[in-house]
Amino acid sequence: MWMIFGGIAIITALLNVIWLSRNKDPKWFRFASLSFTALTLCAFYNANAKWVINEDWSALMDVTPTVARYLWVCTIASILINGTSLFKKNIE
Repeated sequence: MWMIFGGIAIITALLNVIWLSRNKDPKWFRFASLSFTALTLCAFYNANAKWVINEDWSALMDVTPTVARYLWVCTIASILINGTSLFKKNIE
């Protein structure tokens, strides 16, 4: 589920940038992108919790260290990409 939410977050972030370049108000895409970013993090945490409950240590050891780094990068990128529409709107 976290991969679906992550994909939607990326798509809405790109739509945010596209609408911003067309001088339209991308506030709903910005909201959706940041919301789906948060849902991605929650879904990944939930998956990890299920692995702990099921004592699936191999899944935790294989997936968590790698994906945790990617989630940090993608979350920071989401904040920066969606923040550009806020800063550009304030400058104009």
